[in-house]
Amino acid sequence: MNTVTDHMIRKAVPADLPAIVALLADDPLGAAREAPGPPLDPCYGEAFAAIARDPNQLLAVVDDGGTVIGCLQITFIPGLSRRGMLRGQIESVRVAAARRKSGLGRLMLVWAIAECRRRGCGLVQLTTDKSRADAQRFYHSLGFTASHEGMKLAL
Repeated sequence: MNTVTDHMIRKAVPADLPAIVALLADDPLGAAREAPGPPLDPCYGEAFAAIARDPNQLLAVVDDGGTVIGCLQITFIPGLSRRGMLRGQIESVRVAAARRKSGLGRLMLVWAIAECRRRGCGLVQLTTDKSRADAQRFYHSLGFTASHEGMKLAL
């Protein structure tokens, strides 16, 4: 557990799941692809269980007095390239609408980068949707560079 100003960043627990899914759904892109319920679709519980079992996954939340106000997921990717470098992949970064533009997102990313460094990563990477211009500016301000073109294939 780590404290960020008045908030605690901690590993997510099953009771956090409805709040995490609500955060993921709370924007135009997420609203089209998530189903926050109620009731919560069982697929989220199954995914949470798989994440919790995998030591290369860290689903973290920002807890403000028992209320989840932010979340992110880090995947630690072992690989052979770059001399066997471990990479940290940060995804699903969300801050509650009422807390956006407060600096909380920056604190979360600084924490996530430090966690990647602590675990021995030599590189931190992330993706962001091309339509998220504000997010792209935010990540650039943290030192991230758009060095690669990401591609996805829906299955």
